[in-house]
Amino acid sequence: MLNLSSDKVKTPKISIMTTSFAIYDKSPLELLEKNKYEIILNPYGRKLKKDEIIEFCKGADGIIAGTENYDAEVLSILTQSSALSPQSSLKVISRCGTGMDNIDIDATEKLGIKVFNTPDAPTFAVAELTVGLILNLLRKVNQMDASIRNGKWEKLMGNLLSEKKVGIIGFGRIGKKVAELLKPFGCEIKYYDTRTEGEERTEDGIERNQLLKTMTQSSLLGPQSSSLDELLKTSDIISIHVSTKEQIIGEREIRMMKKASWLVNVSRGEVVDEGALYQALKEGHLSGAALDVFEQEPYNGQLKELDNVILTPHIGSYAKEARIKMELQASENLLKGLGVM
Repeated sequence: MLNLSSDKVKTPKISIMTTSFAIYDKSPLELLEKNKYEIILNPYGRKLKKDEIIEFCKGADGIIAGTENYDAEVLSILTQSSALSPQSSLKVISRCGTGMDNIDIDATEKLGIKVFNTPDAPTFAVAELTVGLILNLLRKVNQMDASIRNGKWEKLMGNLLSEKKVGIIGFGRIGKKVAELLKPFGCEIKYYDTRTEGEERTEDGIERNQLLKTMTQSSLLGPQSSSLDELLKTSDIISIHVSTKEQIIGEREIRMMKKASWLVNVSRGEVVDEGALYQALKEGHLSGAALDVFEQEPYNGQLKELDNVILTPHIGSYAKEARIKMELQASENLLKGLGVM
């Protein structure tokens, strides 16, 4: 039976939405427990739906958030006090990750909710995964692995990454790190940045003018700015690193891509038209694709039919070292927002 004693009611509550929080290292959870918070963990083991978010987070002072959506309606409900906790309402959302496009920032500002993210921790993990996927695609590692497991000894001709033209869509921290990691391969790198000059904040939490200054000074990387159309027409490999949920790569853009090129998306599933991508891959217009994110997750679409596609279950940040750092930073941000640290 639920204990409704006054001590229980007054205990501050933290809802943790990410499914893998503190699995590999308990210190992020212990940091919260040490500060006498009641911790409620995601009971479903998946991304929560709107009604589940409200049910799970009602009465919470703070949320450690994943990629679930916090629209104005959800935030308004979560900031209302309850009969059991008249002093409690949502004060802080600490995003365990980089992108904050799943949070209505205008609504949080109106409601007085502080919002944080963890821009540094996932950078290496996502960038390294990107390069790994590119190498896998070009050398057809997955296809030959599957062939051997099916009793065949089939040698498929691949391609070198060396000196390839790589187009990076989205040039924040992760996009820049991908460019840096590709430099030793001698790749010719161009980028298209979806953000505008007037933006003060980016998906990685740094100021726009600072980012542009860094890019201008970064002669070691040598990336050149490009229009999206030019990038698509001339690149051997397109790698997407944006935070928006708006579609950027539709049928028009896919057909504009260089014939026999490759596409990698580790940013947001909504960015790419999966149906148009499927057709282009099936017809041979594109040589291959690697997707870590999808329009609907878990993914169960027709791209599973194709052997020139690599599919991973949204694991860009799932490197143990990066994950621990990200979770610890999320806990620290939450406590700072609540005035504890």
